[in-house]
Amino acid sequence: MARFVNFGFFLLATGSGLVAIPCAADEQGARPMLVSEANLPAGFPAPGAVGTVIVKTYPTHRLARATVGKDSDNAMFMKLFNHIKRNDIAMTSPVQMDGNRESMAFLYATPDLGAPGVDPKDPAVVVEDIPETTVVSVALRGSYSKATAEKGIKQLREWLAGHPEWKEAGPPRTLGYNSPFVPSFLKYSEVQIPITRPQR
Repeated sequence: MARFVNFGFFLLATGSGLVAIPCAADEQGARPMLVSEANLPAGFPAPGAVGTVIVKTYPTHRLARATVGKDSDNAMFMKLFNHIKRNDIAMTSPVQMDGNRESMAFLYATPDLGAPGVDPKDPAVVVEDIPETTVVSVALRGSYSKATAEKGIKQLREWLAGHPEWKEAGPPRTLGYNSPFVPSFLKYSEVQIPITRPQR
C-alpha cells in the first residue's frame, strides 16, 4: 500500500511494519514529499529535492532491461514484471527509462540476485550488471511524459554549461518512483545525465 510521506522520509510498507528511509535535502533543508511503493536497491543514494540539481553516484548494480522495439511503455513494463515474477525477484523503486524511452529497466535489490544474460523465457529481457555511475540529477514532479523529461534535460544541460569540470558521458535517463496508481500531480521522478571528469 502506498504511503504519503512528509518531512523527508519514505515510509515503506513491509512485512514487519513501516520502514523510514531519509530523503536528501536541498541547500535550504527542503525535502521532497514522496509516495513510496517499494524499497530502493541496496546502496542507492537518497532521492533529491524537487528542482535542485545535484551530483549523485550509484554503486555497481544489476538490472533487467526490456528494449522498446515496437513495444509501448506498458508492454515493456509487463515484460519486466513477468520476468521478476517468474524469478521470484522483489520489485524495487525506481524504474529506469533510458534515452527517449528506447528501453525500460527494473533494478534488482542487490547485485548478487539472479545472473546476467538473456531471460530464456523472454529474449526481449536482458539482465545486465551496471558499473558504478556518476550522474547529474534533478528531481521533478508531474507525469512521466516526454515533456517532463525534456524539461529536466534542459535544466541539467544548462547546469553542465556552467560546470566545465564535468562532461556528459552517456544518454539521459529517467528514474520513475511511482506506479500508475499515483496521480500525476504527485508523481516523483529524477532525470539524470551520466557524467565524468574531462581528461586533462
